[in-house]
Amino acid sequence: MNFIIKVIIISALTLFSTNVSAQNFKGEATYKTKRNVDIQLDSTQVNSEMHQKMLEMLKKQFEKTFILSFNKEESLYKEEEKLGAPQTGNVQMVFVSTDASDILYRNLKEKRYTSKNEVFGKIFLIKDSLPKLDWTLEQETKNIGEYTCFKATMKHMVPVVTGGISINDDKDLNANENEEPQMEEITITAWYTPQIPINNGPAKYYGLPGLILEVNNGTETIVCSKLVLNPEDKVDIVEPRKGKVVNQEDFESIVEKRMQEENERMNNNRKDDDGERRIEIMIGP
Repeated sequence: MNFIIKVIIISALTLFSTNVSAQNFKGEATYKTKRNVDIQLDSTQVNSEMHQKMLEMLKKQFEKTFILSFNKEESLYKEEEKLGAPQTGNVQMVFVSTDASDILYRNLKEKRYTSKNEVFGKIFLIKDSLPKLDWTLEQETKNIGEYTCFKATMKHMVPVVTGGISINDDKDLNANENEEPQMEEITITAWYTPQIPINNGPAKYYGLPGLILEVNNGTETIVCSKLVLNPEDKVDIVEPRKGKVVNQEDFESIVEKRMQEENERMNNNRKDDDGERRIEIMIGP
């Protein structure tokens, strides 16, 4: 009888300790991003040497390092080092995306997010509710570092783009701008580990029964390269505060309108005094 009582007491104490540690659970995950780059430009506008330089610069632009700071309820995802828009010769490349964030704060408990984005020199705070991601849990597993990860997939409709990148060259910026973009279905594959019991992950990906350590959408791969759990140093998760507050739909409309304005301006003035040409790159999906 006494033995049974002791077992019950020990089990209760263990459960209590586990709950306490779960409530205080925190960590930092480092992610590396890599994107397939395969773009084709008019040879009359960009020669082969310039084209190769642009491919190399694009590759470097998309090879970035991000830090995900997280606890059980919140996370903050931001780039480790901010890179400026690359330039090569007399060509300037401008990157525009409504699907990425300079800083992404996510609150799983309140089911909302705040994304800080700087577009055309203006800072926006996109505040909206978290969409439900329709993951399908698979049985396939693999190891990432010391963690056993399970596969999950999700279907997603995206505009048809070349190599994950849509390019507007200034020779014909307004062509077909009123046409609806062609759409295609892609499969997003994620690998998550239940060994880290949080429903979070890099970039816009979350909602699986464990931290997402790797994700691929067909053109971009994000892989966790380092993971520190319950570090001695404080894990700062501070929601962005500065910027014009809009929701996701309004933000996309603003960006689309600004892109059209830029296109019209560049059609009216294809080259500036220095002969600089500008190529706008819309990142997708």
